[in-house]
Amino acid sequence: MKTITTMAAAALLSLAPIAAAVAQDAPPPGQRVFNQCRACHTINEGGRNGVGPNLWGIVDQQAGQRTGFRYSASMQQLAAGGLRWDAATLGRYLTNPKDVVPNGSMSFAGLRNPADVEAVVAWLGTQK
Repeated sequence: MKTITTMAAAALLSLAPIAAAVAQDAPPPGQRVFNQCRACHTINEGGRNGVGPNLWGIVDQQAGQRTGFRYSASMQQLAAGGLRWDAATLGRYLTNPKDVVPNGSMSFAGLRNPADVEAVVAWLGTQK
């Protein structure tokens, strides 16, 4: 029995470097969640707009300012009133876009898991 236990332990230890390599290659949680946003948004410095605006450097920026993107009238109005994409506002928007921009054109219903919202906001903050 001791030999089997020793062999099992040795087998598990031999997998540790593989598990560490996989963990290093795994994207951050916020990036994984953001992948569902990529159907409409790009997130590259100087990148193109898609169905939605490019989100590079969006955290702490004034809303409605991406060159070449046609924003809804509601978003334009809120942007003119000073709407900024700080972490709290982004969190609310990602949870329920219509809560922040009632007549906006974003069709996404929002993220339901608060941990996912927090992870995306944190990850977006690193994309600048």
